[in-house]
Amino acid sequence: MLMELSIRNFAIIEELSVSFDEGLTVLTGETGAGKSIIIDAIGLLIGGRGSVDFVRHGSKRAEIEGLFSIQENLRDDQQKLLEDLDIELEESTLVLKREITQQGKSVCRINGKLTTLGVLRQVGQQLVDIHGQHEHQQLLQAEKHIYFLDRYAEKEISQSKKAYKALYDAFQKKRSQLKQLSDNEQQNAQRLDLIKYQYEEIQNAQLQPDEDDHLEEEHRRLANSEELYRTVHGAYEALYGEGKGMEWVMTAMNQLEEAASLDPSLEESKEAAATPYYLLEEAAFRLRDYYESIEFDPERLHEVEARMSELQQLKKKYGATVNDVLEYAASIEEELDTLTNREQRLEEWEAELVSSAEDLYVEAKHVSQLRRRAAEQLKEDIHLQLEGLFMHQTIFDINISTAPQPAFQADSLLRHSPFRADGMDEVGFYAATNKGEPLKPLAKTASGGEISRMILALKSILARHEGVTSLIFDEVDTGVSGRVAQAIAEKIHGIAEGSQVLCITHLPQVAAMADTHLFISKREEEERTLTNVQPLTEQEKTEEVGRMISGVEVTDLTREHARELITQAAEKKESAE
Repeated sequence: MLMELSIRNFAIIEELSVSFDEGLTVLTGETGAGKSIIIDAIGLLIGGRGSVDFVRHGSKRAEIEGLFSIQENLRDDQQKLLEDLDIELEESTLVLKREITQQGKSVCRINGKLTTLGVLRQVGQQLVDIHGQHEHQQLLQAEKHIYFLDRYAEKEISQSKKAYKALYDAFQKKRSQLKQLSDNEQQNAQRLDLIKYQYEEIQNAQLQPDEDDHLEEEHRRLANSEELYRTVHGAYEALYGEGKGMEWVMTAMNQLEEAASLDPSLEESKEAAATPYYLLEEAAFRLRDYYESIEFDPERLHEVEARMSELQQLKKKYGATVNDVLEYAASIEEELDTLTNREQRLEEWEAELVSSAEDLYVEAKHVSQLRRRAAEQLKEDIHLQLEGLFMHQTIFDINISTAPQPAFQADSLLRHSPFRADGMDEVGFYAATNKGEPLKPLAKTASGGEISRMILALKSILARHEGVTSLIFDEVDTGVSGRVAQAIAEKIHGIAEGSQVLCITHLPQVAAMADTHLFISKREEEERTLTNVQPLTEQEKTEEVGRMISGVEVTDLTREHARELITQAAEKKESAE
């Protein structure tokens, strides 16, 4: 649930902070006051497309921040998403923040941690579902209908779709490899010559893992052998020479040993002197062994430098380190084998492609069966919802067509794949809105008001399936009035029961059903336009509903009508509980 929204320097909003509650929150106000701007801000907060046009004139950046409570709404898949993205909840809340600079740069944060726009979008779209005119258009586009059906059937179909997608990705990869191998013999021959030369060059160099690092260490020792001998030998002499450090420590140790025999309390001091003596003695022996092993070997130095130069040439071609060069050799070894044995590989891969297609088709049919089963249930649910929206005569149907199983052959699969990322089904929504009319595609059947009601019917159903924290309706009441408007108001409030719905509306019936009513207004101050959000009291709500009824002047009769509408709404809400 969206608990609080903070907006700064966004469009005509200078600074705004709004708190939200559960249930139905209605946003009303004159056209142009900034209602849709608030919804646009929430859209950007959950990963929508940004623009420098959103930055308020004269400001360096626009800032949007939202506090979400998600404890009761968190599903297993949402919990897994947060865990996969390494996002920790703080007291069951998430804070999303987005900034857009004058230069068009987006800065995104979740719980104070910088993140990418893609991650912000992944998380945000699990929290908020915004419905506006865009979704109206989706409902009219037949290619989008499969999206609505799959959202409805998500629980039943998600595992099968995941299995299908894994097979589909493997099929597409194999298909791409086979196309590349079979399409252009001349390019393949050129590629074979190139990687054969590269592989042989690397093999002839007889590289060893981490060889460049070892050579650099050896080169440093050889190039500085005289200085190393001088300093290490000097350190040894300082410790072990006559009258030097070790001799003085030995003297102190002997004196303390004699003293400890007379006074046992000095035993600890004696041991404290003995310990560093033996440590220094061991260090001195190691230093002696080291400087005695140092060789003044100009010939070996020359060999190391020549080898380093050879490796440097290879690294320029194939990788930043010797290990990278070895990895590159390993990566082209398989390709070299494939191109060398091209005909044999073609036969093997063609057989694998056909086998992959057959497995994919089996899974596609299973997905299709689940979709058909879900479509029957969705039709029943839609009809029930439409009856409550005064569309009793409407017949809604879902048509699913699946391509018949082709005779899978490698050459035909290379030319044309019968599979898509979401399966092999074509899904279309059809309706007959008046009695006696034939079923037709929605785009050729429904009016604007009917589309609004169908979208609302779908939202009523999908809201129960999706577990989204907040639903936002941006003027979902387009093209309706009268008793239909009342039905829509009751339907929206029904969706809001036990969850959160924010709704921009121009219908007094919807406003009357609000659990919280926010009035959006604008004012001019110092020749700048500012937006204000004000929660309305019951009396102020009556005035606003009256304004929505009359359009201009609020009379006593209009107020009475508004009070009656609000009273009826309260009774309906109480009876629905």
